[in-house]
Parts: sequence; structure tokens; C-alpha cells
Amino acid sequence: MVGAGIAGEAAHAGLAVALVDRADFGGATSSGSSKLIHGGLRYLRLGDVKLVREAHAERRALLRTVAPHLVRRLPFLLPLYRDGPYRPATIRMGLWLYSLLAGDGLGGLVEPGRALRSVPHLRADGLRACGVYADAWTNDARLCLANVRAAAEAGATVLNYAEVRELRIAGGRVVGAEVLNRETGDPVSVAARTVVNATGPWVDRVRRLEAPSAPPSSRLSKGVHVLVPQPEGWSAALTIPQDDVRVSFAVPWGGMLLLGTTDERYDGDPDALEPTEADIAQVLAEAARALEGSVVDPAGVRASFAGLRVLPGSDERTASARRETVIERGPAGMLSIAGGKLTTYRRIALDALEHLRPELGLHRLDRRPRPLPGATGLDRVTFPVELEPAVRSHLLHLYGSLAGEVLAPAVEDRLLLEPLAPGAPDLAAQALYAVTHEWARTPEDVLRRRTTVALRGLATPEADAAVRSLLGSIAVGSRGRIGV
Repeated sequence: MVGAGIAGEAAHAGLAVALVDRADFGGATSSGSSKLIHGGLRYLRLGDVKLVREAHAERRALLRTVAPHLVRRLPFLLPLYRDGPYRPATIRMGLWLYSLLAGDGLGGLVEPGRALRSVPHLRADGLRACGVYADAWTNDARLCLANVRAAAEAGATVLNYAEVRELRIAGGRVVGAEVLNRETGDPVSVAARTVVNATGPWVDRVRRLEAPSAPPSSRLSKGVHVLVPQPEGWSAALTIPQDDVRVSFAVPWGGMLLLGTTDERYDGDPDALEPTEADIAQVLAEAARALEGSVVDPAGVRASFAGLRVLPGSDERTASARRETVIERGPAGMLSIAGGKLTTYRRIALDALEHLRPELGLHRLDRRPRPLPGATGLDRVTFPVELEPAVRSHLLHLYGSLAGEVLAPAVEDRLLLEPLAPGAPDLAAQALYAVTHEWARTPEDVLRRRTTVALRGLATPEADAAVRSLLGSIAVGSRGRIGV
């Protein structure tokens, strides 16, 4: 996400940019987050008012200008139980400050009866009151992809499944990279005035291409999420206190209920990250602190996923670690950047470019928010009459004003209006568009990140085979054509 944001801002500033990703764009944590665009209520508890203020400013920019189709405002309830870690007076004061920083005027306490009208499956035993505030949710994979597309439309060359094998160093300075196109097997030599390493959990692995003895710059925290069917009647999300520091969430997301997250130190290989049965059980048990048992029945789990947070290196507990951004210059001049929050990716990208302004000849950076592709003209989108309102809303959320472009081939082939998988709002036209316009290379790219099929638990062998057939029928040269 950060790399995509940097590429977009750099290309907009008039620089020649190459963006490469060893796997798919957003293929790791950038599509494995809690999918929240938020100020971070718990960071007030940690005293990080500056971070909360900055995150709220970015949340407003995303909601109003950058991606109003992808980022949706949502009320959150914070249940206060008699045996819980917080007292109503403490929460009332915290929500007042949070609302003040957010600038939205929503923050306070409501009675249990009112809370149950918004979340009918809220556990009522021992419920004293509920805090109420507002934040937002998003489709993180598509938000990342929109930034990649913005970079490509501004002139950047973008390529996924392209692995940096070594850095080019001349005169003691990094002057490019040797890249392997993993799809074709072809090597690509890239020359550059500067190289930015924005590889998240792999940041230290890439740093060691520049300096093999480089010490660790950060540590990793594993966050696991679970998706279950969303019960009827929900009109708010839940923030569930687990102790005096940690919270978990239950968020209506695309017709599902997203539960999580865990926060455990991770010392393994990032490539081997997977949610375990114990992780899933923990997520369900923590959600059960505030939800009736039927909602958190293990038999209802449709999908699960894990992501890795990059935290500043220290011996603190991961749950109490601040979400700071780690920015470091290597001995040959490579800029490595990791950490931070999904919400503040745009600010992080601009701060990274500030570090590079002298050597890139940038006199100033335009920090004003700009609409991403699909963010404008939302009221002018038209749909085929046979599409149900829920499908129209789904497409408008994922693509914004580009939805008409997605559906254009269906004028000639009405089969493209068929569901990509039974029970999903995603259409066959989206799979075609993913391959021809969005750099999709594998069935997982389509089912997990370009659409929502996999997260609904509907990535069946039949859906996989249908996408493989589509991939095989389209020439490599015509895939993901924008910016390549």
C-alpha cells in the first residue's frame, strides 16, 4: 500500500517511476488488514494524540476526495460491561476527545436498548452502556489497486510478479535493480536515481541486498481475521475491549461480518504466514465477549486471513507498540520505509518523497488530496436493467465511476453478467476486467483481491477453473495493459 502510494505521488510529481512487486499488488498485509479507515481510538489510551489527529485528517480526505466510493463511514459501538476494563466516565471523556479530533460531533454514550437496535446480537448480560463514535471501512485490496492504477495513469511502469534479485550499485550508490519477471522468466535491468524499499514484512530482506550485515530494523506482529455471515439488522460495527490496551472488532463488510484481530509477535518467515485453528478459535472467543453464541459458531466461519504489522524494533509488547513509520537510509542511499497505518498511507508516501526531494530535484510536493480513478462522477454511472440493486451497489463500491467500463463487454456478451460464483455479487465481467485492466495473473488474484469471492468462502474449484480458463484464453501481452 505504501509503495503504491509513493509510486502514485512520484508519478504525479513528474518523475519517471517503476513499481515492481515480487507477487501480486497488495498480495500480503495490504489485503490482509482489518479494513478500517480510522483514527485509532485505542491510540488515545497510549497517549498518541498526534497519530490520531493525523489519521482523522487522512480519513476525512479519503472519505471526501480520494476514494469516496471505496471508503464508507460507519457508526461504531463500544460495549461497556460490568466486568470490563473501562468505566463509563472514562469512555465518555475519551470519545469526546476522539470526536473532537475527528471533527464529526459524534461521540458519547447510549443506553443498552438503543445499542441493541443497531446490533441485535449484542450480548446484553451485564451491559451497562455503549460508547458510540464514527469511523470508516474499506476494501483494502482494491484501495491499493486504485493507487497502482493512479500511478500507471500518471505514467509509471508497474509490474507484479517481478522480483528484485539484486541492487545495482555504482560508486557506492544504489542506481537501480536487477529484476526477474517471474511470469516469463526474463531478467529486467532497471536504472534509477534512487530506490525505495517499501516491502512491509520483507523490508529487512531487501535491506540486506544493500548491506548483508544490516541488523533488524523492526519486528512483526501477526493479526488474524475471520469472516462469518452477517446477521440481519446490523447498522453499526462493534469495538470490543479485550483488556486495558487491546480491542477487537466486529465490522459489517460486504454482506459479511469481519471479526478480529489478534496481535501476537511473529518471528517466522513472512512467506509462511497462515491463520491457524488456534488463531481462529481466539478470534471467535474474543468476539464472544460481546456477541451471542450463534454469531460466533465455528461452523459459520466462511474465510480467514492473516497479515503482519511492521513495528519499530524494541522489546515492548506488540499490542502496546505505537504504529510509527520506520524510515531509514542505507549505506548506499536506498530509502527503506515500513510500518504505519493503512489510513495514513498517503501521508507516509508524501513523507518518503520529502526525504528524496534534494536528489530528485523536486522543489515542492503537492500534498493536496486528489481523487483516485473511479472516485468522481459516481452519480452518472448507469447499469444494465437486469442487475439487482445489491449488485449495482457492490460494483459502485469496488469500481466507482469505472463500473461502466467493467460492464462494457457485457453489451456484446450477456453471459458476463452472470455471477462469478453462486451466491456472490461479483460478476464474470469483473474477472475479465481484472485480467485485461488490473494486472491479475492467477485465480487467487481475481478471487481474493480483485473481487470478494474468496472472502465469502465461495472460491470453489469450479470458480477457480473458470478463472484459469479465462487466463488461458487471453494473451499475456493484453493483460493489465494500463502502464505496462
